[in-house]
Amino acid sequence: METVLRPVTVVGGTLVITLVAGWMLDLLLRRADARHSETPLWGLLRRCRLPFQVVLCTSLLRAAYRKAGILPDHAFTVGRTLTLVLIASVAWLAVRVATAAVDSTYARYAAVTQDDARVRRVRTQVTLIHRVVTAVVVVVAAAAMLLTFPPMRTVGASMLASAGVLGIVAGIAAQSSLSNLFAGLQIAFGDTVRIGDTVVVDKEWGKVEEITLTFLTVRTWDERRITMPVSYFTSKPYENWSRGGAQMTGTIFWHLDHSAPLDLMREQLRHILEDIPEWDARGSSLVVTDTTPHTVQVRAVVTAKDADDLWTVRCAVRERLITWLVTHHPYALPRIAASEAVPRPEA
Repeated sequence: METVLRPVTVVGGTLVITLVAGWMLDLLLRRADARHSETPLWGLLRRCRLPFQVVLCTSLLRAAYRKAGILPDHAFTVGRTLTLVLIASVAWLAVRVATAAVDSTYARYAAVTQDDARVRRVRTQVTLIHRVVTAVVVVVAAAAMLLTFPPMRTVGASMLASAGVLGIVAGIAAQSSLSNLFAGLQIAFGDTVRIGDTVVVDKEWGKVEEITLTFLTVRTWDERRITMPVSYFTSKPYENWSRGGAQMTGTIFWHLDHSAPLDLMREQLRHILEDIPEWDARGSSLVVTDTTPHTVQVRAVVTAKDADDLWTVRCAVRERLITWLVTHHPYALPRIAASEAVPRPEA
């Protein structure tokens, strides 16, 4: 009877202790979150309750499974399994804690910073830091789990003797991956491109949606995703419309007849812009930039707070001004003259 009651008591007591400890941890974190509403850290740490309980439960069972007589005929297998679960749960807990710290840091910075460019820079940096920490924890946990098997220790010792040759071979084989890895870190801390920046790559413009240690995703205006290696952004030129501020200046062109009423067009442009909420009122102008035997090229310059608003302003101005010309000044539209030329006055 004792051989049955002892394992059941130990396992049941461990589960009770784990549940009570998890409930107390969650209660303390909720109270801390209520007292310190200025930071979301304590609320985010509540996500660590489950991995904490797994770590606690596995640790208690790992320490007592022999004395408790849990599956005595398979003690070695039980011990090895508990060790592997403990390593994996510790890694899970570490990743959750790191995620909470990173998210809390970004949330607090974004709440007190008005500069959108700085917020995007910090978001890019903390995202890549989180990915690096997660990768390191996973690799260390996997290595620790493998080292619990004696054959892997022997393999590791034999491989250590030829580490120099293997390092050279691995470096050559992983040259592309390593270059992307260092390029990702350079982007994160060099502040060359950030999540949310508007960029033009390969004649496609869009917003940077995701930056990882190896690739970068650009979401184009038509909802396509362009995935590129991060090394592209450290080795080739590209346009970053958000660098140094998101404000932009754009142009609209018309080809009109030489008799186009330019002064009236300037006045109408001012009225049109006043009705467009995307125009930021920083500036506007309308001038003739070129002439041909049949038309003149009229250019309007407008401004907006970012690329999306600038596109809206340009399209609205182009459409409304050409509609106004068609309605009130149709003679200003380009046409091919079919009448006789005006004779040259006699001297």
